[in-house]
Amino acid sequence: MRRLSKVTAGVAALIAAASLAACSGGSGSPTTGSTAGATGGSTSSGQKTGLVVGVSNTVSGNGWRETMICSIKAQALASGQVSKVITVSKNGTASDQIQDMQNLISQGVNIIVVDPADPTKLNDVIKEATDRGITVVSVDSTVTAPTAFNVTNDQTKVGSLSMQWIADYLNGKGTFLYMRGTQGVSADTDRDNGVQSVLKNYPGITYKTVWSDWDYTKAGQQATQEFTATNYDAVWTSGQDYTVVNAIKAAGKPLVPVLGEDTNAFIEQLIQGDPGALVTNPAVVGGAGLAVGLQSINGKNPQKDTLLTPVLLDAKNNMDQLKAMYQPNADPTANVTVSIPGYTTYTAAQLSACKGPGE
Repeated sequence: MRRLSKVTAGVAALIAAASLAACSGGSGSPTTGSTAGATGGSTSSGQKTGLVVGVSNTVSGNGWRETMICSIKAQALASGQVSKVITVSKNGTASDQIQDMQNLISQGVNIIVVDPADPTKLNDVIKEATDRGITVVSVDSTVTAPTAFNVTNDQTKVGSLSMQWIADYLNGKGTFLYMRGTQGVSADTDRDNGVQSVLKNYPGITYKTVWSDWDYTKAGQQATQEFTATNYDAVWTSGQDYTVVNAIKAAGKPLVPVLGEDTNAFIEQLIQGDPGALVTNPAVVGGAGLAVGLQSINGKNPQKDTLLTPVLLDAKNNMDQLKAMYQPNADPTANVTVSIPGYTTYTAAQLSACKGPGE
């Protein structure tokens, strides 16, 4: 597991303030708190303790997903309610994830935090879990299961904000390379909906689509091939940003604006003057998801759907914020948004350590 670098409390506060405002929607909690698998008791305020948290992730070797898992561990530790975090993280399909979740159920977890491979194919296993009193929270991408909570970044807004920035930069005319994530995943579909909502107003803008599968190496290879063969006026990426910038340079082509996320190496490139912008897509949504799961178990009845509002930053207008976010000692792929106010309660040091209770 890659670790984030430690940041000062002042910088962490800056990042939190500059990052995202959270808003909830929906008609109410789909499930009540559970005690299935619990081995502990409760605090004087009635909060359950000794809980076991399961994490199901189907994209491994990705800095964003690793930070997501670190935030879950950190929030578990900070809550004082969790005795153990069981993580299953590997590259797999929805079928693989169903098996992983069934294994977590058999291990007696109380909460499952899942980054879903598909919005609908997990519904049966989610029902199996919630029928047994297990709270299920989907993070990053949504699921349609009525008994699950969804805690996600507003991916439709991510798409529309980023596409509008490119459209403005191109003055409504040009061609961009459209580097999407993984076909069928709701986060990718939602982003595309946002992109298309802007593109319909700019008939002079065209694009070519490639699928990066949220893989930094693959995205770099694709960018090398595309820029060797032709020219583009901009690149829209689904977060595999800094490798695309490096690929354009390696191809010997003039740099064009790249739209990415709050990836550490990409922020450094923007600070150094490479053209582009980022839209925040915090990996620590995992910690926020666990916080919602704990709210449910504690009987606080959180909303079924929670959306986190993204922010667009570029060097022209937001250089101070970019400099505050950049972490010189962090991994290139680290997502550097530290916290989500109102949800996560861990410290920057706990997130950096990436250790759950008992580790």
